[in-house]
Formats: sequence, C-alpha cells, structure tokens
Amino acid sequence: MARANERVEALLREYADLIAISGGDAFKARAYEKAARSVGGHPADVAGLDARALREIPHVGRSIADKIVEFLGTGHVPDIEASRAAVPAGVRELTAVPGLGPRKALVLYEQLGISSVEQLEEAIGQERLRDLKGFGEQTEQNILHGISVLRHADGRILLDAATDIAEQIVAGMERIPGCVRCTYAGSLRRMRETVGDIDVLVAADRSAPFMTALTELPYVAEVIVRGAKKTSVRTGAGLQVDLRVLPPASWGAGLQYFTGSKAHNVRTRALAVRQGFKLSEYGLFDARSGENLASETEEEIYARLGLPWIPPPLREDRGEVAAALRGELPALLAEGDIRGDLHTHTDLTDGLASLEDMVAAAAARGYAYYAVTDHAPDLAMQRMTREKILAQRERVRALDRTVRGMRLLHGTELNIGPDGGLDWPDAFLADFDLCVASVHSHFGQSRQAMTRRFIRACENPNVAVIGHPTTRRIGRRPGVDADFDAVFEACARTGTALEINAHPERLDLGDEDILRAKRHGVKFAVNSDAHATTHLPYLRYGVGTAQRGWLTEDDVVNAWPWTRLHRFLRAKRA
Repeated sequence: MARANERVEALLREYADLIAISGGDAFKARAYEKAARSVGGHPADVAGLDARALREIPHVGRSIADKIVEFLGTGHVPDIEASRAAVPAGVRELTAVPGLGPRKALVLYEQLGISSVEQLEEAIGQERLRDLKGFGEQTEQNILHGISVLRHADGRILLDAATDIAEQIVAGMERIPGCVRCTYAGSLRRMRETVGDIDVLVAADRSAPFMTALTELPYVAEVIVRGAKKTSVRTGAGLQVDLRVLPPASWGAGLQYFTGSKAHNVRTRALAVRQGFKLSEYGLFDARSGENLASETEEEIYARLGLPWIPPPLREDRGEVAAALRGELPALLAEGDIRGDLHTHTDLTDGLASLEDMVAAAAARGYAYYAVTDHAPDLAMQRMTREKILAQRERVRALDRTVRGMRLLHGTELNIGPDGGLDWPDAFLADFDLCVASVHSHFGQSRQAMTRRFIRACENPNVAVIGHPTTRRIGRRPGVDADFDAVFEACARTGTALEINAHPERLDLGDEDILRAKRHGVKFAVNSDAHATTHLPYLRYGVGTAQRGWLTEDDVVNAWPWTRLHRFLRAKRA
C-alpha cells in the first residue's frame, strides 16, 4: 500500500484543521500544515526514520517528530485524539464541504446549531445563513456548489491513490504461479480523475489461488463476495476492489468489456449486432452459429468490428467510435513524448527540495529542458523578493553550464491579481525565460470580473502559460466561475498556452475543458507543478488527462523540440 508518509501527512493535516476549528494558535496550525506537506513530499519512507532523522525533514521539529514516532509505533497520538474529542463531530463533517473553512463551520454550529451537510443545505434553502456576519447570498451559493462537489466525489478516490493500490495488487497477482496476464481495467485504465472502485483482471486456468490471495491482503477489511469467477473486497479505507479471473483465450474480450464506460460498451455492442455478431466479456461471436470470431486480444475484437484499437482514455462514448470508423482517431500524446517540465518549485518558496536536487531528479527523467518557476511576491506567504529571484537566476545559469543534455530555464509562477495585474512590471518579467501566471486568491469574484482577469493576463506578452486555469482542487475546492470559452479564445488569439496541471488533486484543466479549449485552437502545457522530487512523476496523470482530451504531441508545447518551443515563447513577446 502507500508509504507511511501519506498516512502521517493526513494525520498532521487533520491536526492542523482541528487547531484551526477550535480557534487555536494560527501559527501552530500553519506549522502542522507545513510539516504535513514536507512529510508527504519526502523521498524516503518515514516509517524507517527515527526522531532525529525525522527532524531533518523541513518544518518537522522535535514535537512533531515525537508525534510521528508515537503514531507509527502505536497508531495513536493522545494530543490529537484529545483535540478530536474537543471538536463536535458535526463541525468536522461540515469542514468536508469544499469552500467552507473551519472557522465558518464553527460559526454555523454555534449560532445555528448546524451539524450535518443536510442541515446546512436546508438552512441555505431557508436563507438563514445570509444574516450571519461574514456570510451572504454569494456565500450561500458557493457553499451549495461545494456540497454538490462533495456529493459528486463521495466514495471516490484520487487517481494516484487508486493507481498505487492497483499496481501493488497487480504486482502481487503476477507473482502467483499460473498467472498468464494481469492488469487493472475500468475507470482507472481510462484515467478518470477519480475512481469509485478498482477492477483487476487475471488470465489463468485456475482462479482459486488468486481469489485467496486477494482476500488475504493485509489491508482488506471485508470480503463482500467470493466466487470462482469474481471476488470483491473492501479495504480499510472503504475502497472496493473487484477481481475477475478469465480464461486466457478470453483475455482481450474481457479487457475490452471491463475497460470501456457503459456508454462506450453499448455503442460497440450495437455495432456488433448490426454486423450479425454478439459481443460479451468472453468474445465476439457469430450470432447464428455461435462461432468465436475474436477473443484473445483487444486489437482482434476491434478489428473484427471494423475499427482500429481505441485507446482506453477515449472509451467514453464521446465520438471515438465514429472517429474510428472514419479513420480519424488522433495519435494521442504519450508520456514519452514529453520533453520537459515547465512548472516546478524549489525550497526558495514553498517547495520541499533544493534547486540542485530538483534539477538532478529532472535530468534523471531524461528531459531536454526543465523550468524552475518559483512563486512571485504577491503570494505573500512565500516572501519572494527581486534580490532572491535574481540570485536564483545566477544559480540556475551556473547549473545550466554543468548539466549535460538538459537546458535549464529560469522562470516564475506569477499571481494573477483581482484586476488581472501581475507581481512585477513588464520590464522585469521580460528577463525571465518563461512566465506561468495563475490565480491563487479572490476565487469568489463575479463571472464577468474573473473572465476579465484571465483575459488581461493572457494579453500580457510575458505570460506564456496560464497555470491550473480553473483553480479547482478535486473534492476540496470547486473551480472558479468564468466564461472559459472567452478565456480559451483569448489564449488562442494571444498565443498563450493553457496548463494541464498534473498534480492528482488538480488535473486542471480537466478533460472536458481540454476538449472545449482545443476547439478554439489553444495549445497546452502538461506540467507537474512539482514541489518535491517525488512529485515529478505526477506527469503521468497529466498525460492521461491530456489523452482524455484527445490531445496529440502537436497540441502540447512541452512535447516539442526546444527549437520549436523557443520560437513559441519568443513569438508571444514579439
């Protein structure tokens, strides 16, 4: 399963929230938030570290290190458990609503007696919130939207967490004698941004060893059903895992059947029926004679239907079958096509690793170019100055002379202000190799104001990329309200790329927005937004999202050779 780092990170974040909810020291809450981020991004598994080694992690002091050791050793931390007991359960439930912070949740509990999401929704319907200090009609609408986001995400987990579990299960199954093939399928194979359950397929002649192995996994809390063809379990975190064992001869049919969305499968089965066939998880059969026409590979199934193989991220019934029949499926972007990362951070601002460590990790990935884009000063908590950023530039230039095969770019992530302005004047920005501009505050602006804000940033000649454009955090914060078609048009007109932020909590732009933006002629940049060396591999999730948006190598600027990317960057400033 996941490293202990993730469990410790979640614990420290919870404690920070509990401190904030109870009106505790804001500095202490912030300290635990910083420690949580540092532990989550630390390259080594903290389960193998003692208190002294833990204190070497940035933002982890003696008290926090002792709590981590206690938690990993006993599973309990008395201070945190006492804080849990002191905060009403209803308040903690309310803080799960994206956009509703701990202070507001406490006000709702104390002044209106609201202790559940259902009560909150009812109170909004009765317009009871708008008379409270700090609330209003717009706040009510924002909270309603947050409730909608929460319910949509209920029971689903992020793509990286699902991938981690699935890959470990697959690796375990592959070690069992008799395993011919094994992989995961379903929405995870389609690279959906959240996953409700995990489908694992095994090709083998005997199913019993695999079913037994699944039920005996240490993190399985419940066996839902166990049979010869399918076994379902639920993990301690509430995630359902379904294992199906198929005859090796039916592998391709089963993989096709259990990968596609329901709508995609309806479309392919209808195509089979029109040709006199019957399609199931066991094969493609002649409807009259029952002859098995194809079953061993997905490619055979699709070919017999008159189609090329359709990549899993496209199997959502969004026109992929019709495009395949016309021979117009795109040659999708692949992770190996990415030549560099254009949005990353170091410990100069809120990153967790040094410039040198980030550059070394990027070089190890075989990149042709790599941009360092630490935060600009308007994100006040980062305390950036001109002097600091210029000193970093000198370090980047010096490193660039020592790193072979990878060009280093010195950039910055600017803050798009409420009026669309940026942190530094144009003359200063002109000396950066690359500027990413992002919205980090004032998320509740009106649709008209937010749209103007983005468009003004696009029109700045120094802005090459709009970072995490909708600002969403999946399951935690909804995207901002803007006329994104107008924003996409502005990006296309000004030659500004839109980011596909690969962090699993963002995946921003999402696939549907990518499809819309592509119709406007926009170019994209798939970036990790890495704040630690362990975040650089997040790029795979950004590429999967780009694939779901039907993007090709030509659509993505950081899949281009340096000479073409350089021309793109210079053209914006011409």
